[in-house]
Amino acid sequence: MRSLRIVFMGTPDFAVASLESILNADYNVVGVITAPDKPAGRGRKLQESPVKKFAVSKGLKVLQPTNLKDGKFIEELKALDPNLQVVVAFRMLPKVVWDLPEYGTFNLHASLLPQYRGAAPINWAIINNETKTGVSTFFLDEKIDTGAMILQKEIDITPKESAGELHDKLMELGSGLVVETLQLIEKGDLSPTPQPLDELLKDAPKLNKENTKINWSNPLNQIYNLIRGLNPYPAAWCILFNDKKEEKVKIYHCRKESASHALENGSIIIEDKMLKVAAQGGYLIIEELQLPGKRKMDVKSLLNGYNFSETAKFR
Repeated sequence: MRSLRIVFMGTPDFAVASLESILNADYNVVGVITAPDKPAGRGRKLQESPVKKFAVSKGLKVLQPTNLKDGKFIEELKALDPNLQVVVAFRMLPKVVWDLPEYGTFNLHASLLPQYRGAAPINWAIINNETKTGVSTFFLDEKIDTGAMILQKEIDITPKESAGELHDKLMELGSGLVVETLQLIEKGDLSPTPQPLDELLKDAPKLNKENTKINWSNPLNQIYNLIRGLNPYPAAWCILFNDKKEEKVKIYHCRKESASHALENGSIIIEDKMLKVAAQGGYLIIEELQLPGKRKMDVKSLLNGYNFSETAKFR
């Protein structure tokens, strides 16, 4: 059996679950690398990452480099004397970092690689209406999410599942897979396999203003999947035209209703305290949204104090 000295790298809540599982399995974590504290909120107070907060609560050594190639950081990392590094929801590492430990550096990715390489695999799996996804562990190499595979676990995506709900399921599934991967490395019982090169691959690019905007000319199901695939973050958005005003609106929860109609796409119908929006093949019934400068709210509460004109429309 190998004696592992682990450096863990991660930043958000998704990574905390894996770090906690590693500690609960009694592995030796000699250090934690996470993002620098960042100003947030109206007061612009410095906020610690979820991984830092958890690591400090467990008395772990924490490093927060701004430059992963900085000589001082590399020396601090070498001083921890790791023989294995585990990466979960962190940034791209330079070779001088991932190639450092004797047993390598492995990453947990929230997809069934080689599908959905990239920054937002959970969101894109739902946006593209996949029925299955999963988690994968693999050794890092020079490119993004291309290294030799170690383990995978598959999970179903339910038809109404949001990105937030799938995130939580994959977070728990992934934390277990990380421990299983550590057990294989500890025993030296490991046979990594190269990722297939001949598949038609779907990517998971970073979410931005352009690819999160709702196009009301798209089919009903496509819009529905975009909204649930971006809920709760960063949220799908569009422009509301109402009484000669234009407002950017974020849409969170909705349901769909297949129907034939002759309305222009994006047309708004208010009936029975419901907000319905016409799309190709039916209506999106909006249940929760957010107006500029406001908190997100359910539609019934919105309709108590907000008036839609007869010509109001989403675009």
